[in-house]
Amino acid sequence: MNLNDLPTPTLILDRQRVRANTDEMRARIHAHGVALRPHAKTAKSVDVARMAVGDNGNALAVSTLREADYFLSQGFTDLVYAVCITPDKLDVAAALADRGAELKIITDNPAVAGAISSHASAHRVLIEIDCGEHRTGVAADSPDLTELAAAVEQSGRSRILGVLTHAGHSYATRTPDAVAAVAEAERLAAVTAGHKLRDAGFETPIISVGSTPTATHGVTFDGVTEVRPGVYVFQDMFQAGIGSCSTDALALSVLASVIASHRDRGTVMLDAGGLALSKDRSTASSEFDAGFGQIADLSGQPFPGLRVNGVHQEHGEVLVEDPELFATLAVGTKVRIFPNHACMTAAAYEVYNVVDGGVEVVDQWMRCNGW
Repeated sequence: MNLNDLPTPTLILDRQRVRANTDEMRARIHAHGVALRPHAKTAKSVDVARMAVGDNGNALAVSTLREADYFLSQGFTDLVYAVCITPDKLDVAAALADRGAELKIITDNPAVAGAISSHASAHRVLIEIDCGEHRTGVAADSPDLTELAAAVEQSGRSRILGVLTHAGHSYATRTPDAVAAVAEAERLAAVTAGHKLRDAGFETPIISVGSTPTATHGVTFDGVTEVRPGVYVFQDMFQAGIGSCSTDALALSVLASVIASHRDRGTVMLDAGGLALSKDRSTASSEFDAGFGQIADLSGQPFPGLRVNGVHQEHGEVLVEDPELFATLAVGTKVRIFPNHACMTAAAYEVYNVVDGGVEVVDQWMRCNGW
């Protein structure tokens, strides 16, 4: 079976490119003497996770407790739930630990720290540090840091294992030097917070940082114990636009069909719209604007300048400036679309149709969706 045999829209994953991306990141991070903890929220797939961790790897970050359950069932026990937990989820976290998960949870909130301490089960806890994005986390020099740690350990059941931070604002950068500066701020915030906790008598074996841009362009990871990039396993048009990768690294695409062709209007329509591609327009703020996705032929070779310019729920509109392309894009023709944001696009699908550098479908890999 090849791509022409698949219904559309459907999700395509190039195993050859995933392997190259995961091998490259693992080699880069390990060369710094630091552990790699891939963030599994992008792929939500055990097949991709195994490629990301490499031989004998077991450490993943997850963004939902559903993911934690799924990856635990597949043999991954060293897990970080990298979203601030709420008290109502502590029973679920404890149940995962009872099944063998070495699950680390995170918080930045005094009330939650108290709930963790008073919970009947023991929890492994990381305090989230704000390194500049101002989404979640406490400042590295805040007195709240040691107060949170003390609150978590008050009952003697749960314990602080360290700190975690994420430089999401690295996505606002546009040059490698700018990313490197954010990476250093990320590293410094985590290491500073770790030192402060140690000085206060708390063990901090984990100093965790990471995003795909900062993992790619960070100059040093001194004092850090692990790095948690995620989207690098697939890469996407946004990462290409900010210099995290080349377009040759893009592993994820959506297979779509031309459903209408209007030479007089200069447009063709695809059956991949906002639900199939997501409405993420992250590349709009860069010089590398891909619309709602870059269009390529079945082999993955991009059509220069051809992108999905607009979307409705099930329609993708393509402006065609070169009249000769209408013959290539006849109704029924199948194309591949490389999305802006691989994580958001993949979330609409239950399965990856896997190719290996060509157009033959060599496997299908399932995803874990939901919360």
